[in-house]
Amino acid sequence: MRLRPLLFTLTLVGLTASGAQADDGVRLPHLGSSADQMFTQAEAKAYGASMLREMHALHLVLDDPLANQFISTLGYRLVAHSESPKTHFTFFIPREDVINSFAAPGGYVGINSGLITATQSEDELAAVMAHEISHIEQHHLQRAFYDASKMTPLYALAMLGALAAAAGGSNINAPMAIAALGQGAVAQRQINFTRKDEAEADRVGIQTLANAGFDPDGMAEFFGRMQMLMRADSGGYSVPALLQDHPVTTLRIAEAEARAHTLKQAMARRASLPASAALPRWETSLVPLPMVGQSDTVLDAARRSDAPGSPAAHAYYLLMRERVRVLASSDLNGLARYYSDNLARHPDFDTPANHYGYALVLMRTHHASEALTQLRPLLADATGSLPLRLAVAHAELLTGAREQALARYARIDHDWPRNLAVALDYADALIQGGSAGDGRTAEALLRPLLEDSDEPGVYRTYGRAAELAGLKVRAAEAFADATFLSGHAAAALDQLTRLSKHSDLDYAQRARIDARIAFLTPIVLEQRRQHANQDTASSG
Repeated sequence: MRLRPLLFTLTLVGLTASGAQADDGVRLPHLGSSADQMFTQAEAKAYGASMLREMHALHLVLDDPLANQFISTLGYRLVAHSESPKTHFTFFIPREDVINSFAAPGGYVGINSGLITATQSEDELAAVMAHEISHIEQHHLQRAFYDASKMTPLYALAMLGALAAAAGGSNINAPMAIAALGQGAVAQRQINFTRKDEAEADRVGIQTLANAGFDPDGMAEFFGRMQMLMRADSGGYSVPALLQDHPVTTLRIAEAEARAHTLKQAMARRASLPASAALPRWETSLVPLPMVGQSDTVLDAARRSDAPGSPAAHAYYLLMRERVRVLASSDLNGLARYYSDNLARHPDFDTPANHYGYALVLMRTHHASEALTQLRPLLADATGSLPLRLAVAHAELLTGAREQALARYARIDHDWPRNLAVALDYADALIQGGSAGDGRTAEALLRPLLEDSDEPGVYRTYGRAAELAGLKVRAAEAFADATFLSGHAAAALDQLTRLSKHSDLDYAQRARIDARIAFLTPIVLEQRRQHANQDTASSG
């Protein structure tokens, strides 16, 4: 059954799904409970990967390397300072304006585009991510899965039927609506099982946030913002009605504020003590990074380069927030009015990030010359900004100044070598030239980066480059990989099977194709088995 992985996403422990109660003594066991036996680590990773492919199939994932690099870098900064720094995580952005986030098996963490655009600082965004990371590291998902398995079969089948109808494409908005409704329904049903988990994720998440150098007040600040949005149902965000019965509580905000205050006091005290001084046991895990509230001299010393809280980090966060806002939007004309009207009427709105967002909208609505007007003054003041440099190059390409754009892309690639976002944009520009030489250059740019990406668009672009370069087998393999990552394993297997029948394959080509077929075959067989079981249950 192709949609089985999505059912699990509807039972996950989501940030907006519950209000935590005070229980500072809670510590769920990491091992030994029946919930921990629900799946192995390998099964969990396979389950999460399958879920992400299914979301790609329903076009629910923002497939943008630059935004994904941002969210992944932020996530791994937190993981490096968490309780399990060696745990593998995959961070991604669902294309959904609902303010929500969720953790899935195998270390998969989804941060909705609507949540990103609702935040006001990198600290707030990091707080949400730290919360979800804590759910995984504290093994809450096993318990949630165990509890969810107690749902009646009829309820589960009803959810699967709704998802199957959504995948049929009868309503273009159905997948997001069904998923949001289902997540709210199941989360509400499981609310009594997850309040202690939420309290622990808040507490551990704030610790991780502080250890990574972010302001631990970010969690309470975001909780307060979400509470106001859910009360007023305002701000242009869609908050599921089912979740309004369980908003973030005042108690939860107060607890987050108290924990942040305690952490900041402890970190300030630790920073002021000599290295040999003895510390209370609970403070030994704190990284002695300066936090807000200390002297400006200490803060300035810490806020260099892209360190959390630095001007450069905040500026980059603002650019990425607007990028996500634009790329996830389904109403570009309305978004163009949002930027133009506010830039004309409100001086406080006149910021580099908002001009950048407006330029992205203009490019996507075929007004590249106007986009350059927005971008060039920004680049003059921020020559080292990767998003701005890429945007100018893309705008030049759209206006027809291809040689100028290619020269700019080459300089960017020199300054940011082996950067996926740079290589992908550069390759797209080269492919437009249509020559075999351009194809070879684009193929050489992307091939070393394929193993580090699971984004279907990257493999599609590489396939086009390889095809242009005359590498027909490489191209066919890449297109099959893109099909698989887009959630269509059976179709990918069919493509590779046909390719394997070519008589002119050399040994290396056949070995690569056979390895892919061996990997995909059990996945496709399992999907068919599940689909048959679902058909049997439905007919019964």
